[in-house]
Amino acid sequence: MEIRKIKNREQWEEFLKDCSPKTFLQSWNWGEFQKKLGEKVWRLAIFENQEILAQAQVIKVKAKRGTFLFLPHGPIIKKQKAKSKKQNYNFKVKILKTLLDELKNLAKKEKAVFLRIAPILERNQENERIFKNLGFKEAPLHIHPETTWQLDITLPEKDLLMEMRKTTRYLIRQALKNPELKIIKSKNLKDLKIFNEIYQQTAKRQRFVPFSFEYLKKEFETFLKDKEILLFLAKYQQEFLAGAMIIFWQKEAFYHQGASIKKYPKIPASYLIQWEAILEAKKRGCQTYNFWGIADINQKSKIKNQKEKSEGKEHPWFGLTLFKMGFGGHKKEYVKTQDFVISQKYWLNFVVEKLRKIKRGY
Repeated sequence: MEIRKIKNREQWEEFLKDCSPKTFLQSWNWGEFQKKLGEKVWRLAIFENQEILAQAQVIKVKAKRGTFLFLPHGPIIKKQKAKSKKQNYNFKVKILKTLLDELKNLAKKEKAVFLRIAPILERNQENERIFKNLGFKEAPLHIHPETTWQLDITLPEKDLLMEMRKTTRYLIRQALKNPELKIIKSKNLKDLKIFNEIYQQTAKRQRFVPFSFEYLKKEFETFLKDKEILLFLAKYQQEFLAGAMIIFWQKEAFYHQGASIKKYPKIPASYLIQWEAILEAKKRGCQTYNFWGIADINQKSKIKNQKEKSEGKEHPWFGLTLFKMGFGGHKKEYVKTQDFVISQKYWLNFVVEKLRKIKRGY
């Protein structure tokens, strides 16, 4: 096996077409977006006999607590035909070992303190053992979702509605009957400013650190040039109540950014946005609607008792998770984010992120 850099968009995207699961974080445009943010990006492919076996888009992240190389939802490994369980395991080990050797050398050149990989491999003992045997340790904090909620949207509309939670289905139907509630689908940067206003209000209410308008603008512009993104805004009377930024990539739609205000709590604006986004995804030929990250409420995040719920101690994503699950679908769990220590300076980052995780209540 050997590693080469890929500089051709068509070659990069063509390999990903036949790979599953899908993640726009390994798309060519996500790399272009990272470049607009001022980050260095490497697009690496693992070859054997002129055939690409895996790809990894790597980003250099410069942080005060220590620079690191980050591989979001990767590497993407080509599915092998007629492989036994043992052969498949050994194949993944070989891919990850080859990639790790390359990243260790790159980290030294770039003076990175550690490597961070957010795998898109199914969370099971076999895959977790691969990383442990290669010397990785579980990261104190994740950057991208480790648990997502996904919906098969190849079913007819009426069947999709029937698969939903009863309350979700009712609220969508009520929203559709409301003549004063409209959904605007937009590619206009002026509307992104409206979304940003709602988004900033959401961040204050839910107490998370929001992305800047420049960040949202660059993400929107990068995917917009290839018609891979669309903005949804819910307007009630003369006010905007909710918004969502949806990425459409390789027959999958991703609910990446969302926001809402609580001025009219009985108006189900967010429910109608999701329904309209699902219908748009179907129109574009998408097979899956990815609601993106959810809290693992069935395990550590589960509410232990009614007192804890009343005191507001549940996972900060608890309400959002129930909202997403109400549309039907299934959970996908990936191997938890992994770190590989390059320098002892890593441990400062470890402590800082551990404290941050505790503060956020994850």
